[in-house]
Formats: sequence, C-alpha cells, structure tokens
Amino acid sequence: MTARAKITVVGAGNVGASVAQYVVEKELGDVVLVDVVEGIPQGKAL
Repeated sequence: MTARAKITVVGAGNVGASVAQYVVEKELGDVVLVDVVEGIPQGKAL
C-alpha cells in the first residue's frame, strides 16, 4: 500500500477552489483548503 500525497491549497478563491477540485477529481492526494477568511473553505467544500 502506497501513502497518499498530502496537498495544501492556500487560498479558497476561484483559482484555489478549482485547483483543489482538480486534485480531488484526479485522485492526486488528500487536500486541505486554507483561507484567511474564516468559513470560506468550509463553504467551498460543500
């Protein structure tokens, strides 16, 4: 069993959210989405 990559995307705007979605769709690794505005990453994750 190989370990999955851990990927952090800083910034949950249009570009950051698109990058995070692409990473998940391509199953490139586990994603953490971080933004300075509280609640934005949680909303984008829905």
